[in-house]
Amino acid sequence: MEFALKDASQTGQDGGQIETKIRDFITRNLLFSETEYPLPDEASFLQRGVIDSLGVVELVTFAGEEFGIQVDPIEITPENFDSVSRLAAYIRRKLEVGASSGGVCAG
Repeated sequence: MEFALKDASQTGQDGGQIETKIRDFITRNLLFSETEYPLPDEASFLQRGVIDSLGVVELVTFAGEEFGIQVDPIEITPENFDSVSRLAAYIRRKLEVGASSGGVCAG
């Protein structure tokens, strides 16, 4: 599988497309809203009540399907999934690893 965002390994290089996709997904699927994402990108999903345990599962599924990354269970932590900024950074790291291994994620 070839990644659509090959150059997304460094913050901002993709023009914020990853953050935009995350915000859109959360707004529509977890907040059930058609308006803009209401929080700063650094705001904690858990502390702000944006997601619960089922929401985490939805977010993991979204990240894997939307960006073609393999999310290992050990990586499902607040450090990787608790804000737009943290999730975007995690996705960029995974895309970088995938790109350095020929653009293919195992899974």
